Amino acid sequence: MNEIKCPKCGTTFQISEENYDSIVKQIRDKEFERELAHQEEQYKKDKENAIKITEANLEKKFLEELNQKSSEITELKHQIELKDNEKELAIKTTLLEKDKQIDSLNNELLLNKSEFQLKEKNIKESYEEKLKSKEEQLAYYKDFKARQSTKMIGESLEQHCNNEFNQLRPLFKNSYFDKDNDIKTGSKGDFIFRDFDDGGVEIVSIMFEMKNEADTTSSKHKNEDFLKELDKDRNEKHCEYAVLVSLLEIDNEYYNNGIVDMSYKYPKMYVIRPQFFIPLITLIRSMAIKSLDYKKELELVKNQNIDIAHFEENMNSFKDGFARNYRLASDKFKKAIEEIDKTIDHLQKTKDALISSENNLRLANNKAEDLTIKKLTHNSETMAKMFDELKQVS
Repeated sequence: MNEIKCPKCGTTFQISEENYDSIVKQIRDKEFERELAHQEEQYKKDKENAIKITEANLEKKFLEELNQKSSEITELKHQIELKDNEKELAIKTTLLEKDKQIDSLNNELLLNKSEFQLKEKNIKESYEEKLKSKEEQLAYYKDFKARQSTKMIGESLEQHCNNEFNQLRPLFKNSYFDKDNDIKTGSKGDFIFRDFDDGGVEIVSIMFEMKNEADTTSSKHKNEDFLKELDKDRNEKHCEYAVLVSLLEIDNEYYNNGIVDMSYKYPKMYVIRPQFFIPLITLIRSMAIKSLDYKKELELVKNQNIDIAHFEENMNSFKDGFARNYRLASDKFKKAIEEIDKTIDHLQKTKDALISSENNLRLANNKAEDLTIKKLTHNSETMAKMFDELKQVS
C-alpha cells in the first residue's frame, strides 16, 4: 500500500500499488506533456530567434558581399570597357593595316599578273617561234632528203656542213677544217676540225661524221649504230671530241630537241642535227680556249717536272762522278803524302848531312885562318929558305 497526502486539505490516505502507479503515471504524463509542450514552444521560439538572427547575419553578409561584388562588377565593367575600347582600337588599327596590305597585295598582284601575262605571252610567242622554226627545219630536211638520190644524200649533208663552216671561216683564223682522207688505219671520218692559238699550240680537235638516208630506204639505221666506229676513228686520228651530224631518226624528239650528249657511252661524244653544227663548234671551242691557260700551266708544270727530273739526274751523276774522283784523288793524295813523308825523311837526312858538312867546313875555315907562313915552314928548312929569298928580292 502507498500513502498519498492531499496537497489542498492535508488528508492522508492510502491507495493500492496499482492505483498509485496509475496516478503517478497520469501525473507524470501530464507533466511530461506540459514540459514537452513548454520545451517545444521554447524550441520554436529559439528556433525562430536563431533563424531571424541567422537570416539577419546572412542578409548582412549578403549585402556586404553584394556591395563588394557590385564594386568588383563596376571595376570589371570599367576594365571591360577599357579593354573593349583598346580592342576596338586594335581591331580598327589591324583592319586599317590589313586594308593597306590587301591594297598593296592587290596592286602587286595586278603587277605580277600583268608581268606574268607578259612573260606568258613572250614564252608562248618564243615557243611558237621555236616550234615554227623546228617545223620549218624539219620540213626543210624532209624536203632536202626527198629531193636527193640515195647516192647523193651523204655527200649533200657533208657539202652542207662544209658550206656552213666556210661562210664563217674568218672567225676561225687559226683553224683547220677539211675532209679526213687518211685511210692508213683502215677507216676514216668525214671531217676533222683542229683549232690552234697564235703560237701553234692545239686548242681543240673534233672528228665529224655526217649521216643521212632517204625516207624510201628499206633498211633504216639508228644514230647509235655509228657511234662505236666514230669513237674508233676519233682515237686513231687523235681527236679530242667526236660529233655525229645526223638526219637519221628524223621523227625522234630525243635528237630533235638540241645537242645530245653521248659521253655516258663514249667520252666527249655528241649527236646533233645540222642546224647545231656551227653552234656546237663555237661552244666546244670557247670551252677549250678557257681551258687553254690551264693546259699551258699544266704543260709548264710538266716541263718543270721534266727539268727537275733532269736536274736530279745531273745532280746524281755529279755526285757519283765527284765521289769517284774524290776516291781517286784521296788515294793519290795519300800516296803523295807518303811520298812527301819519304822525301821529308830523305831531306832530313840530307839536312843532317849538310849540317855535318857545315861543321867540317867551319873547322876547315878555322884551320885555314890559323894557317901562317911560319906554320907552313915550320920544320921545313927548304921552304923557310925559299920564303926568305922571296922577301929579300921584294
